[in-house]
Amino acid sequence: MALVIGLTGSIASGKSTVSLMFDDFQIPVIDADKIAREVVEPGEAAYEGIVAAFGEAILIEDKTLDRKKLGSIIFADEDKRQTLNSIVHPEVRKQMIEQRDALIAAGKRCIVLDIPLLFESNLTSLVDKTIVVYVDESIQLQRLMERDGLAEQAAKQRIASQIPVEEKVKLANAVINNNGSKKESYEQLEQILSDWQVR
Repeated sequence: MALVIGLTGSIASGKSTVSLMFDDFQIPVIDADKIAREVVEPGEAAYEGIVAAFGEAILIEDKTLDRKKLGSIIFADEDKRQTLNSIVHPEVRKQMIEQRDALIAAGKRCIVLDIPLLFESNLTSLVDKTIVVYVDESIQLQRLMERDGLAEQAAKQRIASQIPVEEKVKLANAVINNNGSKKESYEQLEQILSDWQVR
């Protein structure tokens, strides 16, 4: 039986850093963000849906999505964010399930689904166990402002669009505290995989 782990966190919690660590354990990671970028390429169903819902003003010259423009629209308007999610999420879910099932069929003992909105989108049924990457909100805000070059207000808006990380911690099977060094996070991951007899 394959163990399917759902990896999540909050924006700028360092989840992507932890996601890369699974390579060391030869555990494949299916990345929802990567799939989300692929399904909104021109010609894909989700792309057509987004253009139909938001108009061509959200495209740049080469007809691809203007992510910054779309981001500023949806983070300021809950209804528009829901609209976008209702177009993109079903496509992402379909791809993730296909990739997960192919890896299970190929005999992989453990697979990770890296899903930023695992709890928000009620996708826990796709996984057996969940890991939340946790970080204090002050560190999260600082990292997000630095990483994306955002003003404090814009950064807070993005953080507020997700379930607070403290809530996610309560829902998780395991937690990686990412306030410290990369090495400390790595050791926590190693321990979790050992406890779950993946290693």
